[in-house]
Amino acid sequence: MPIKADTDSRLILPESEQAAFARELVVGLQHRLVEGLEEVARSYGDGGFSPVDWLRDGGRHGGGRRYATANSPVFNRASVNVSTVHYDDLPDKRLSSATALSTIIHPDNPHGPSMHMHISWTELRDGQSYWRLMADLNPSLPAEEEKKRFDEMLEEAAGEHFEEGEANGERYFYIPALERHRGVSHFYLEGHRSDDFVADREFARRFGEAVIDCYVAILEEALRESGEPGDEENAAQLAYHTAYFFQVLTLDRGTTSGILVHDQNDVGILASLPSRVDRQLLASWEGRMESPQDELLRNLVAALPDESPCEVTDEVRAKLAQVVREHYRAHPEALHMQASGKVVPPTVANHE
Repeated sequence: MPIKADTDSRLILPESEQAAFARELVVGLQHRLVEGLEEVARSYGDGGFSPVDWLRDGGRHGGGRRYATANSPVFNRASVNVSTVHYDDLPDKRLSSATALSTIIHPDNPHGPSMHMHISWTELRDGQSYWRLMADLNPSLPAEEEKKRFDEMLEEAAGEHFEEGEANGERYFYIPALERHRGVSHFYLEGHRSDDFVADREFARRFGEAVIDCYVAILEEALRESGEPGDEENAAQLAYHTAYFFQVLTLDRGTTSGILVHDQNDVGILASLPSRVDRQLLASWEGRMESPQDELLRNLVAALPDESPCEVTDEVRAKLAQVVREHYRAHPEALHMQASGKVVPPTVANHE
């Protein structure tokens, strides 16, 4: 499917020149990833991705477009989202603008690893600005060669920032209640900035291109070389997708911040969730949670269909977002129990 125009006519973009450059970068990466994934998918008769637009305050404060698909021949669920939010008409806001690419790919075949990537540019009203770069490989069936390949790509792409990003990623994506990481290879660089905007922007571009090209190649080879998965492999994928669901909705600070800032893109924000999870397995983890997060998990399980495995539809995702929103409004102190790297960005406070 050819990539269509990337803006809704009602969307008002920020006035900042640097935000415009950042948006050009993330839109280019979005197109690169979608085109690469669709090339892989065509071999299996997959129709590819469809564009979905959303607007913040009717477009007055920005919005975005994601390319999405679910329950297709190749993808369990996949979302490649670009968003740009700004407050040019609200000078009292601490945040001037935020421009981001956020993507999650969950292949349908358990031999194909999931992948998450986030690249964003944030401008504050006081003149501070910074990049955030994240990338992680998340297989249902870990393969040492895939991990090695992804690790080596990250090390080369990140250069002198690799050790910091790797350490932050290992910390951020750890799931204490399950005593495991979400994936096998993690990178998270928060608050990256030098005195050279152009150099920083090109670093972000090279990093994103390296992640995209490496992952598309890994996925293509995994699908080509694997046969029809058996019951045990499908069961391992369902268990892993359940752990992924658990991490995103009980620990992931970025997801929670997006839900708390506004309610105009709940389904898009939770596009990272797999299409199906094991409700019984999820419920069994409640006893491992500290208060009040045990209550959060209990309410998340209650929002799911009463069957196992259960489908995580758009309607369900909207309900889950509301559960998260209500929980942290009732228990704001629980935000400190969310995952973090070395630096904790004040994302919600920036929008107030």
